Amino acid sequence: MLSIRVGRARLSASATAAQRARELRAAGKDIIELAQGEPDFNTPDHVIEAAHRAMRAGQTHYTQVDGTPELKAAIIGKFRRENALEFKPENISAGAGGKQVLYNALMATLDPGDEVLIPAPSWVAYADITHFAEGTPVWLPTRPENRFKLRAEELEAAITPRTKWLMLNSPSNPSGAVYSADELRALAGVLDRHPQVWTIADDMYEHILFDGRSFATLAAVAPQLTGRVLTVNGCSKTYAMTGWRLGYAAGPAELVRAMGRLQAQSSINPSSVSQAAAVAALNGPQDIVRARCAEFQARRDAIVPRFAAIPGLAVEPPHGAFYLYVSCAGWLGKRTPEGKVLANDSDVCAWLLEGGVALPNGANYGLSPYFRVSIATGLPVLEEACRRIAAAGGKLA
Repeated sequence: MLSIRVGRARLSASATAAQRARELRAAGKDIIELAQGEPDFNTPDHVIEAAHRAMRAGQTHYTQVDGTPELKAAIIGKFRRENALEFKPENISAGAGGKQVLYNALMATLDPGDEVLIPAPSWVAYADITHFAEGTPVWLPTRPENRFKLRAEELEAAITPRTKWLMLNSPSNPSGAVYSADELRALAGVLDRHPQVWTIADDMYEHILFDGRSFATLAAVAPQLTGRVLTVNGCSKTYAMTGWRLGYAAGPAELVRAMGRLQAQSSINPSSVSQAAAVAALNGPQDIVRARCAEFQARRDAIVPRFAAIPGLAVEPPHGAFYLYVSCAGWLGKRTPEGKVLANDSDVCAWLLEGGVALPNGANYGLSPYFRVSIATGLPVLEEACRRIAAAGGKLA
């Protein structure tokens, strides 16, 4: 009865790990869940107050499909102020989260067999949505010695006549890789030679940067590519608004119109109240964003040495986002006390779950053997998780 299409849809690794943690907790198990990429902070008060005012003012009805004029103006202002990018309302699309925006873009552009280049490791949704749209995801493995960043020569070698999109996420989920302006220009030099290739610049973690790094985005550093770049962002990570479901993108008007037509036949407009909240977030004070970024960096600085000290594990400090991408290569081939051989990172995560920590494995992000740790939780919880992981490793032989 079910379609072939639904077979291409699956839960993400992080959602699966989080769901398993909930099930085990309901059964009375003590589980620390570090799987989902969700800030542990609350939405800023002034954003909540703006939503309340909007509801009281009757802003609880349908809006324009891809965003109110007020929201589009706020997004345009954000791009001008923070990224030196100029857009018009017809270049802006807002949806129910960044994932819907990505879904709209890929569904609007992919035909069967079209290729989407995905540097590995990358967020699992890129490949999953590509499959759903009948495209072909092409993983491009990156190297830890290159900080998990795609090099120009690697991009050049991967492009074929069927290549339609390059996915570029900086700061990166899950590796924390951050591309500099010069590194983006090097990639742009390759893209200049292949006019059929468009790029999705997923900037969702734009404001979570460490060690004083500055942010760069492809459309700004390579303006000659603006006509084939879709710049994606949202409120979820920057403003701790994951549950509000508000993402947005800026790109060529023809693509944005096509994305709007798709959205009109699925969810219609994003929540009217969430749109009002996003206007307040984008136009309001940004001090809280910087303060929370500093807290993420403090957690990184405290936790990375703890992981590095666990025999068999290795991790490089991420330059942005709020994840650690931990190599577990030193655990492969070892045995649990019950005699189970850890053959891959899925086995490692299953063993860690027995030890009381729920984590997604690296294979789902396109590069093994690793697991991802979200540091978007309090330091005492992270420290206890490290103790449990070290204890699990100590039981291996």
